[in-house]
Amino acid sequence: MTAATSTIALRGPSDDAATYDIRLTVGDDAALHWLPQPLISTAGSNLRQTCAVDLAPNARLVLRDEQVLGRTGETCGRLTTRLTVLRAGRPLLDQHTSYGHPHPAWNGPAVVGSHRACGQLLVVDPSLTPAARPTVLLGNPDTQAHGVLVPLAGPALLATVVADTATRLRHLLDQALHRALTP
Repeated sequence: MTAATSTIALRGPSDDAATYDIRLTVGDDAALHWLPQPLISTAGSNLRQTCAVDLAPNARLVLRDEQVLGRTGETCGRLTTRLTVLRAGRPLLDQHTSYGHPHPAWNGPAVVGSHRACGQLLVVDPSLTPAARPTVLLGNPDTQAHGVLVPLAGPALLATVVADTATRLRHLLDQALHRALTP
């Protein structure tokens, strides 16, 4: 499932956080490809986004989550995201990230640095053998886009990417998806 347009978080009438909650359930022997367009956090916005996924033991999932931190030439607003994935009722992934003022060090080298696009790609498939998959570095030193594709403890692979543009971000996430689906 994809969306035709990006989601844009705009400044609201107050400083209170808006919420954007997504709940996905994937049944036994079912597959879901959740590939929405990026979430754009504009200057002055304040958004808390959660995505909670409940997978049956034999469910398959491809999930892409992209954030663009400000439009061209502007700073990003406050953005807090949380991605929680349960498989057979047990935690597979629980990732929480905060961007923008007043969150400390969100634009430091350990988080996004000077990059303004970030994202994740999660592939869960009972037929995966992540232990047999090496960690893969994505991108090259000549571009402003870098990432890593790593195996998770369950039958899953997770790519995490930062880039200077949404286009470069998507390119590396697509590259990660190709590598994840190629044995």
